[in-house]
Amino acid sequence: MPVKIRLQRHGKKGKPFYWVVAADARAKRDGKFLEKLGIYNPNTNPATIELDVDSSVKWLQNGAQPTDTAKAILSYRGVLLKHHLLGGVRKGALTEEQAEEKFNTWVSEKEQAIADKVGGLDKVKADARTAALKLEKEVNAKRAADAAAAALPEVAEGENAEAEVEAVEAAGEPEQVVETPEAPAAEEDKA
Repeated sequence: MPVKIRLQRHGKKGKPFYWVVAADARAKRDGKFLEKLGIYNPNTNPATIELDVDSSVKWLQNGAQPTDTAKAILSYRGVLLKHHLLGGVRKGALTEEQAEEKFNTWVSEKEQAIADKVGGLDKVKADARTAALKLEKEVNAKRAADAAAAALPEVAEGENAEAEVEAVEAAGEPEQVVETPEAPAAEEDKA
């Protein structure tokens, strides 16, 4: 029975979520599987990948063939590296301790790279938030200035409103308001 390590789709429409499984090559994509090896969620940034490394290596040693996408996921989490190192142990090129040390070193470097990427993404989000806040403050200041300008009485060009106010106060006389009689309203004929 040929065994494949492949993805099994779950999740709702437009939001896929995958299980990484070891399954018979003749089984349906989302059908029967032999063992669930982990999960893959491409909806997050960076993508969430959780794998059982030892089970995946066991299936690779027994001859399971990963699909292209599954191979990329296994490589990303170091499963193929561990499989390679264990091949060196079988041939006598390495001891198990050396292989474990190399694998653990690689895993710690990979986790650091992932943490740096997450930190970079957080920094980009924070910078974007700061820039948006600064732009919003500028827009609000401009709106407040426009509202204040609209509230002031309009003055013709060349006239100084302050000088006019001072002249009125110095004269001490209130301005005289001339009332004009209103024109009688035209009566409409009702037909």
